[in-house]
Amino acid sequence: MIASTPAPVSTAQDTGGSEAAARKQRIRRRLERLIGVAATEGNELRVLRNGDEIFPAMLEQVRAAEHTVDMMTFVYWRGEIAREFAAALAERAAAGIRVRLLLDGFGASRIEPHLLNAMDAAGVQVAWFRKPLLLSPFKQNHRCHRKALIVDETTAFTGGVGIAEEWSGDAQDPGHWRDTHVQVRGPAVDGIAAAFAQNWAECHDVLFDDRDRFIEHTPRGEAVVQVVRGSASIGWQDMQTLIRVMLTTAQHRFRLATAYFAPDDYFIELLCDTARRGVQVQILLPGPHTDQRACQLAGQHHYAALLAAGVDIRQYQPTMMHAKIITVDQVASLVGSTNFNRRSLDHDEEIMLAVLDEGFTATLDDHYDQDLERSEPIDPARWSHRPTSQRLRELAVTPLRRFL
Repeated sequence: MIASTPAPVSTAQDTGGSEAAARKQRIRRRLERLIGVAATEGNELRVLRNGDEIFPAMLEQVRAAEHTVDMMTFVYWRGEIAREFAAALAERAAAGIRVRLLLDGFGASRIEPHLLNAMDAAGVQVAWFRKPLLLSPFKQNHRCHRKALIVDETTAFTGGVGIAEEWSGDAQDPGHWRDTHVQVRGPAVDGIAAAFAQNWAECHDVLFDDRDRFIEHTPRGEAVVQVVRGSASIGWQDMQTLIRVMLTTAQHRFRLATAYFAPDDYFIELLCDTARRGVQVQILLPGPHTDQRACQLAGQHHYAALLAAGVDIRQYQPTMMHAKIITVDQVASLVGSTNFNRRSLDHDEEIMLAVLDEGFTATLDDHYDQDLERSEPIDPARWSHRPTSQRLRELAVTPLRRFL
């Protein structure tokens, strides 16, 4: 809350601090009013970069659970890390802890059957979100892309990581992807838990039981966090509002890192307008390593317009860039499951943390700077002379853009 009588500004540092506070408050009130979800204060956040940091932190919390474990993921594939999570969830369930696992019917279809059998035998409650064979073609296009883990109602994780070998390691080679996850303690945990509950309610008859304590949260840190949920439906979505507010509010710098870049013409023009009014707009995307070449081509169709407006586009070289991050003016940031594409913004269940905290944003910006050092810029002159074959490939995916 802003005091009714501002403290006197007597130094350059004080001036910078009050300006940052004003920027944060402006973003906060716009998001709260336009999305209708209150931000929470007193949160402790920990940025986790790549599997070597992400998976040990998540597994540590699961193995220490005393009451409940709720986990949802779009990707649950194969490999050692998939077996580790299955074993940890099964062990806690066998010990009497309530364990629920929500898997997307499309994204997690590659999970090994023996892992499902072992978890089921131990008492893990496994539910599937919209299995393709049981759905109409319309519902099959709307997936649960959220990633969340909530342990004992006190600690939560969300971000871009899936449960598969591709996310293990430290982005050291093409077989190990670059991603970011966040550990959360404090009142914002409730927002992440609500995202799980929203999707669990569609898949299971029992929404809560006597293991749910509905605890009160005490302040754990200084971060202000708004949890924003995107839902699979028709019409303008909260995720679109969230990113629209960030772009139109940015005054100095707007940074975006995304695995899949294929927005509609509206957001391309909004990016261009932001750059044309003097904001430094940077976009960091996958380069030679991507698991969705059609989506990459759909985004490349817009490069010429973006470059002409002054947008700086870089392609990450070492491996697949899978993080979903936005930072604004060094005071605000978004991190979660949402990509900058039609699928995330229009069709899928998503979750993002809108964080108003300079320290948290500085960490993300520092990681972004390090990623830029391992990226190659798209040169406007060279791009304007790209081969005809490249242009034809971009045109070939035009009918698919709304689904990418």
